[in-house]
Amino acid sequence: MKSIKNTILLAGALFALTTACTDDYESLPVDQYTVEYVFSETDSAGVQAVRFLNAIYSTLPNGYNRVGSDFLDAASDDAVSLYMDADPDVLRLQTGRYTASNQVSSNMNWATWYASIRRCNIFINNIDRVPFNTTYINSKEYTDDDGNVVQGETRPMGSSYKAEARFLRAFFYFQLLERYGGVPLVGDLVFDINDNMELPRNTFEQCVDYIVSELDDIQDSLRSLPMRDATAFAHVPTKQACLAFKARVLLYAASPLFNGQTLQQGNPYVGYTDYDPSRWDKAADVAWEFIDKYGVLSTRTSMNRNKFQLMANFRNVFSSYFSTDTREIIFFRNNGNGTSIERANGPLGFSGNKLGNGRTNPTQNLVDAFVMKDGKPRGQSAYTYDPQHPYDNRDPRLEYTVLHQGSQWLNTQLDTYQGGTNNPAGSGRFNQTSYYMCKFMSDFSNSTEYSNHNELWPYFRFAEVLLNYAEAANESSQRDAYMDNIINVLIPIRHRAGIEPGADKRYGLDPTMTREQMREVIHNERRCELAFEEHRYYDIRRWREAETIFQQPLQGMQVVKGTQQTAYTPIDILTVNWSDKMYLYPIPYTEVNKNSNMVQNPNWND
Repeated sequence: MKSIKNTILLAGALFALTTACTDDYESLPVDQYTVEYVFSETDSAGVQAVRFLNAIYSTLPNGYNRVGSDFLDAASDDAVSLYMDADPDVLRLQTGRYTASNQVSSNMNWATWYASIRRCNIFINNIDRVPFNTTYINSKEYTDDDGNVVQGETRPMGSSYKAEARFLRAFFYFQLLERYGGVPLVGDLVFDINDNMELPRNTFEQCVDYIVSELDDIQDSLRSLPMRDATAFAHVPTKQACLAFKARVLLYAASPLFNGQTLQQGNPYVGYTDYDPSRWDKAADVAWEFIDKYGVLSTRTSMNRNKFQLMANFRNVFSSYFSTDTREIIFFRNNGNGTSIERANGPLGFSGNKLGNGRTNPTQNLVDAFVMKDGKPRGQSAYTYDPQHPYDNRDPRLEYTVLHQGSQWLNTQLDTYQGGTNNPAGSGRFNQTSYYMCKFMSDFSNSTEYSNHNELWPYFRFAEVLLNYAEAANESSQRDAYMDNIINVLIPIRHRAGIEPGADKRYGLDPTMTREQMREVIHNERRCELAFEEHRYYDIRRWREAETIFQQPLQGMQVVKGTQQTAYTPIDILTVNWSDKMYLYPIPYTEVNKNSNMVQNPNWND
């Protein structure tokens, strides 16, 4: 195998990343980007090397309207795109109208992820050339919750940056794994155009083991909270993020799609060839390790803790990160300050600094998932559900996630029915569900216009770790022993949501539920808590529930506003003809065609 040439090959890694690069990069001809320049043996500050690493960070996906201008969740049962008539990418994903040769490029990013992996390998192979004259403090001195003084550790900068690159590489591999199953692992190799690229797929098990072993190996080389320069480095993966990532990988690996209900029994590329219930135990153990070491099982009442904890206000999790010094978000992409989320997804019918394009339309299916405010589903709750007052006495997260007929927004009571002020025919297309997404937005209910706020895309947050533990523990062989912990990690999520505690202080959770009943509760809790955070799309696949879910049509709400009252009737808006091959994406035809060792995923031979 040929080694990377010193001229560039780095050009390909940098040319498309000018948004994250400086004028120094942009002013140089691309054929002058060399290993010696970027990883200079005389650059004691590592200026160019750090710029190169920052360019890799810029390839992390931004979940906001990233799939052809839509949220990925609009390809699940939780939402549809306003632009359904224009056949957007999410509709093609939702309905399976793609093939190995005609893919949805905005979510089937095989080449993109491998390009990022290649950049990571260039960095990993060359960062040791840079003679950093500085070190960093792995965590500054602080007093923990028990009153103990914890000393910071001094670490070399180069080892920290290398660990970050290895974390990012593992992250990119996981993007491939959750989409395709087992994929080729290239190790630290950087391929030349003349190299033999006919690599076979590694098995699903080998890919999981590789990602987990990488995370184990780098954990102690990453920065640790609290950081001395938290504002400058808040976006970097930490020791804590590493453990949260590991918990998610193991949860996915234990899930039915890959563990027991694979698409093709005996096919090592699409999952494990045997069912092993202990995989659930491993996932639960790692999630609990995070909770035990780094978490606090209560809603945050103070901003001085050095552990992760749920913020008191659900809405502020996504828009007030820096101003509140929250520690709920574990790893994120910082998209700066702005109003792009509101501009793309806010309700129609406004103009000027209140303009919204209404892109993301939640379904009635999602709205129905929100339980009553005592934590019980409709029909089991002490509150009677009135279909003509469908939003009364519901889980308060519904109002933080979805705007509906009568919602207060921009100092206006919304009319979202077809033809209403906030769903006008003059817009060129109707919102068929009569709902708009407001997750991630600041509270503009009484504002006169949109104003800038943090636009963070969360990859890992503490609420997910709690839910990961609850799910894995419920499926594990130690379920009965874990039941108190399962209830105890769900309680703070529901408490923060605003659900009533009830006389037993269990927030609608019954410890006598069967495994199947608790599974339904946990799955639904993930759906409501993590809505639009790119979990639902993959959850219904790894659970192997999509084939059942899509037997029912996606629905919206027909709203008819009369002079005396408003009538509500759920209506069908989209039927998805599910095919089980859609649980995994097809390997791109170009990869299979040029590589005789590449095995296609089941039933994707078109």
